[in-house]
Amino acid sequence: MNTTHSSLPGLSLVISRPDRPPAGERLGQYLVRRGALDEDRLRIALLEHAKARRPLGRVLVELEFVTEAALCEALATRSGVRSIDLSQVAADPAALALIPRELARRHCLFPVALDRVRRKLVIALADTDDVVALDHVRARIGADWDIEPCLAAATDLHRALDRHYGQDTAIDDLLREIESGAVDAASTDTARGNDAPQTVVRLVAALLADAVECGASDIHFEPEQNFLRIRCRIDGVLRQMRALHRNAWPAMAVRLKVMAKMNIAETRAPQDGRFSLELAGRPVDFRVASQITTHGENVVLRILDRQKGILPLDRLGLAEDRLALLARIMARPEGLILVTGPTGSGKTTTLYSILHHLNNEGVNIMTLEDPVEHPLAQLRQTSINEAAKLDFASGIRSILRQDPDVILVGEIRDEETARMALRAAMTGHQVYATLHSNSAVGAIPRLADSGIAAGLLSGNLIGIIAQRLVRRVCAQCRELRPATAVELRLLGVPVEAPPLVAHAVGCAHCDGRGYRGRLAIMEILRIDDELDELIARGATARELQRCALAQGMRMLVDDGVRRVIDGSTTLDELARVVDLSGRM
Repeated sequence: MNTTHSSLPGLSLVISRPDRPPAGERLGQYLVRRGALDEDRLRIALLEHAKARRPLGRVLVELEFVTEAALCEALATRSGVRSIDLSQVAADPAALALIPRELARRHCLFPVALDRVRRKLVIALADTDDVVALDHVRARIGADWDIEPCLAAATDLHRALDRHYGQDTAIDDLLREIESGAVDAASTDTARGNDAPQTVVRLVAALLADAVECGASDIHFEPEQNFLRIRCRIDGVLRQMRALHRNAWPAMAVRLKVMAKMNIAETRAPQDGRFSLELAGRPVDFRVASQITTHGENVVLRILDRQKGILPLDRLGLAEDRLALLARIMARPEGLILVTGPTGSGKTTTLYSILHHLNNEGVNIMTLEDPVEHPLAQLRQTSINEAAKLDFASGIRSILRQDPDVILVGEIRDEETARMALRAAMTGHQVYATLHSNSAVGAIPRLADSGIAAGLLSGNLIGIIAQRLVRRVCAQCRELRPATAVELRLLGVPVEAPPLVAHAVGCAHCDGRGYRGRLAIMEILRIDDELDELIARGATARELQRCALAQGMRMLVDDGVRRVIDGSTTLDELARVVDLSGRM
């Protein structure tokens, strides 16, 4: 596959020129020849293809036998067209203005770039042989324009359409329809759980889709005395997205409860539920929790996007020496490895990166999660089910009879779970688990407070990772200027060599926030013989900390300072996440 950089505006480093396969070679045969698929999986996919009468490529992706990227490359090669990675494209406003949203969504196509000199429009499609779509575009722009179709993954197309055309207009139209009185949002029938008005159904779906597209991790529906506030947690910070009339909330609350299979008649006690939706061409899971407040039911949805959170270890942003230290801990064939931090600190992301690194056909990896957030091929993943009396402790007992090599325990919540995790580590298994504590060293007294004897930890606890997430400063609008005297003191940098530090500004790319995306800061504690001896005799947290620092452990604040100095984040953002008062 040859790649080229396009000279068209808005199109950068993402077009691949295909090498044509032998004449008559089918898609499955091509994927097998390239090593992207084996004969057994191809046979299974062909059986499903014949049964479901869906395109073979779509079946292969649904079965998770190939990735969308590999399929897109193969289809481009077979058809002789270019493939394009829309996640790396800066869209051309002129091309977007030329193709209306309705046309783009109806035919699932995305205008990438417009060259007025050569009178050429580049568009991305999931099927470059879609003659109907191409004819509609040609009718829109005129017959004297050339159209260059490029092949893109369907999921990337949906995401690009949502990102660049957006949901705002649709939501505004639905709100006007509700607020004009055309829909009785608080009708008696709706309150009783009968079919909700279609406008309410569409409004809830549009709000959820908008939150997913914004990259939110949580959606908060918060009733106030006179209105409903909707906030989303984006990059770890809550941001108000909408304010609705309070009359819209009863029907919306019922709709959310129905979707989550919660009791719609119960409005005075907390409830939990969950549901899944197909958004932007991919499945997204939602966990729902309701809580009674003075102004009505408060509902919070946790968004579990299966396509987020799995990163290779070398993309976690660790310094080379910290990455080597983590590799040494992972090389131990048995023992307990903990990842600690508060809720929303990226513990699951780190664990999945580790499991993805360990995952191969020679290793049996089994997980217990609440719930399974990211399905991974070859992993045996199990969701906790309280109704079936399957909790973390009983689940570990069951897993130990399944001949595992590596075990992931979603969370150590009580003494029984901690004992079972340690028992698994003592019997020749590598065990990963999460724990809520403020630091790596703080996890040890935290386990002791749970009733775990120091003698049981000694020799079985082999490593602890503590982490936080800080927002990444927007690379498009950040300002770099020399650090002030106060900033130098906080950074611990000599006055003689003041570094340039980043400051958030805000632009259209980051939606005026000054930040876009997040990165992890970590402290990694490897338990060696000296620390093991201190744990065995019940040393205090201060003694353990002193020993760890003497051995070169880099604390959270030190890793955060590293990311400030390299321009990845700001000092203000670091101060929001970790305590810098000790450096004043």
